[in-house]
Amino acid sequence: MSLAPELAQRLKRNADGLVCAVVVDHATSDVLMVAWMNDEALERTLTTRRGTYFSRSRQELWVKGETSGHVQHVREVRLDCDADTLLVRVDQTGPACHTGTRTCFDSDDRLLLEDDGSGLRGGAGSGT
Repeated sequence: MSLAPELAQRLKRNADGLVCAVVVDHATSDVLMVAWMNDEALERTLTTRRGTYFSRSRQELWVKGETSGHVQHVREVRLDCDADTLLVRVDQTGPACHTGTRTCFDSDDRLLLEDDGSGLRGGAGSGT
């Protein structure tokens, strides 16, 4: 198996040959997790529709849910305008985070700046 040459040519990888993958819930668009893919992980994801990623610490592929049962059925994969980030829309079974939370961004200790409720005043482009 190998990535289609047209797609492989379009991808802009980092120095380690990886592309960032932002994984979102297909139904809610909540960001579930961020992971990395090499060409083989992307190709497997596209052909199997199972979230497959590259572990930078272990230097190997891993399939989300293979050991935990918290699988990702991939509904859609998009490439961003710079071709250096993938948006992976999934149906998530169970928690997405290895810590057991629904997303990798859920717990209060991960909150760095909270919405102050002020919103935009006057709307976009109003100059106020």
